Amino acid sequence: MTYQPSAHPDQLSPDTVVVAAGRPARGHDAPVNPPIVLSSTYVGTGQVVDGDRAYGRYSNPTWDPLEDAIAQLEGATEPALVFGSGLAAVSAALSLIPVGGVLVMPSHSYQGALVMAQEQSAKGLFTLRTVDVANNDEVIAALTGAGEKAADMLWLESPTNPMLEVADMAVLCRSAHAVGALVVTDNTFSTPLVQQPLALGSDVVLHSVTKYLAGHSDVILGALATSNADLRHTLLHHRSIHGAIAGPFEAWLALRGMRTLALRVERSQASALDLAHRLDMHDGVSRVLFPGLPSDPGHVRAKAQMSGFGSILCIEVAGGQEAADAVVSALKVWTPATSLGGVESLIERRRRHANEPATVPASLLRLSVGIENVEDLWADLNQALSQAARGGLAAPAQ
Repeated sequence: MTYQPSAHPDQLSPDTVVVAAGRPARGHDAPVNPPIVLSSTYVGTGQVVDGDRAYGRYSNPTWDPLEDAIAQLEGATEPALVFGSGLAAVSAALSLIPVGGVLVMPSHSYQGALVMAQEQSAKGLFTLRTVDVANNDEVIAALTGAGEKAADMLWLESPTNPMLEVADMAVLCRSAHAVGALVVTDNTFSTPLVQQPLALGSDVVLHSVTKYLAGHSDVILGALATSNADLRHTLLHHRSIHGAIAGPFEAWLALRGMRTLALRVERSQASALDLAHRLDMHDGVSRVLFPGLPSDPGHVRAKAQMSGFGSILCIEVAGGQEAADAVVSALKVWTPATSLGGVESLIERRRRHANEPATVPASLLRLSVGIENVEDLWADLNQALSQAARGGLAAPAQ
């Protein structure tokens, strides 16, 4: 397929691109929205060549506008690739590591990606070196190998999940390329509206489309974007052969959800910053992790390489794990659930998952701030924190 992004008369702002990208060509009585194409196979004669759809595992017309939109948002010059899940996209990205190679990955990363890397490393497919991604010296030492084999891939996640460490992305990308390593960046937390990994030097950008891009907690999808045609061809081959494809209805829903991405991110980011400042002064909270706070270790870096600070924040609850569980149980507006990036505000204690790294505090709660009224969100948090601090006695919201 020849990449033909949506035509626009001028360079548009990202918050316009989310609305305009992936639209059908204009014409009399043309649909405003792309249709859903439900077909497992396509008519064709003669030799199948690159660009032919042929079969539903290779291509679907409903994927095209979503892939176009994601590519435009990430500044990629090749079409993005959608996958059946974020982990399917992770699997495809990890397949770029040669057998016997070396992967450098943050010790705090999306749990599924970290577990997959650990399992593949245990099978001998590659060597895994985990690092504090906020420590440039440590990451660069892992990349060069310090007398051992240099890295073949640097995996970046910034801010990290769930500890919200901020990587010095441009410096680390240059350091990775200096030893011949590819750089893959998971941009799920920030979204392309807040951070542009390709412009900072990354080779491939990964998204769990399930989260902010789709935005309504009703889709499971992943995506990869790159400006390198050879890398894209390799990743497309992996998707086609391994079969981790997206359903057309899910792709259509994701593009529909993306139309409001700019509004959702603007609202949730503002609320997250407001809540972080309030929580930072609450007696029931021992620590707030959020790069938007000037006191946060990653604040200066985040301000330099992001256009905002995202909508995820974490708190450590005073009183430990039991108090953290009590807070979650006492909430009425916030929904206790995993995942993030939807219109609804979600909260969970991350160490409830068996595979979460032991370095994540047991009392840490991850908050995905949605688009509800910030005063309602604060009142709910305040009453739950106060109730937990009093050992279960309800306290009035303030």
